[in-house]
Amino acid sequence: MAANVNPTVRRRRLGQELRRLREERQMTAEEVAERLLVSQSKISRLENGRRSISPRDVRDLCGVYDVKDRKLVESLMQMAKESRQQGWWHAFAELSPTYSVYIGLETEAASLRIYEPQVVPGLLQTEDYARAVIRGALPEIAEEDADRRVQVRMRRQQRVHETRNPLRLWAVVDEAALRRVVGGPEVMSAQLRHLVEVSRLPHVTLQVMPFSCGAHPGLNGQYAILEFPDSADSSVIYLEGVTSDLYLEKANDVQHYSVMYEHLRAEAHSPEQTREFIAAMVKEYAAG
Repeated sequence: MAANVNPTVRRRRLGQELRRLREERQMTAEEVAERLLVSQSKISRLENGRRSISPRDVRDLCGVYDVKDRKLVESLMQMAKESRQQGWWHAFAELSPTYSVYIGLETEAASLRIYEPQVVPGLLQTEDYARAVIRGALPEIAEEDADRRVQVRMRRQQRVHETRNPLRLWAVVDEAALRRVVGGPEVMSAQLRHLVEVSRLPHVTLQVMPFSCGAHPGLNGQYAILEFPDSADSSVIYLEGVTSDLYLEKANDVQHYSVMYEHLRAEAHSPEQTREFIAAMVKEYAAG
């Protein structure tokens, strides 16, 4: 697979194009499903990019939509072929099939805004901290699977440290995540020092939401806003669940979460205040 081809994003972009064609024909997903003798849920999954799509599926759908432009059909079929190829994260898909969708989006994203109330964001975790988080959250996990999850997390962090086109990361982290002693004082001290170091990267902004802020717009829990370099790819709101994840792409949802994030950034410590705050916590851990 070519280095610049992301199968997750190809699948999503193809789904958007197929939805556009269906809506131009003023057909419902149910009507299309009846024509192709498939379930309505299949059409919906193809359009939201959550299901792999074959060139044959594309050909059949273009037939239903009476697409006359042969070049367009061939282009869509090529996108279908690319969407069925595998990114590096697919080798770990059995660990968490739904999470592999998120990794595919994160790998292609130009920027990521995230709010984390409980733990340090995965892209900013040290290896020891990540292992402690995974073992704590999944107490029955096998050692081998825990190691593979840590490997995935460390691999994801390459986006932050790329020399060309690194991921623009803005993270607001609740003070609770820094007070929670994960892995012991030594692990936490190393993790906090790592946060200070990474926060100095020009494309990384880190803010702490202190307890003193009281109630704030992040009390409903963790979420992430992913934005992509191609304007054809709409922003995505990612909400992580225990057994399944939720992806929101409607303009109203993206606007709502974006406004909430602006309030979070305004209420949290500034980046410089955050570094001073974390440095003081490192001294607290060192003092025992």
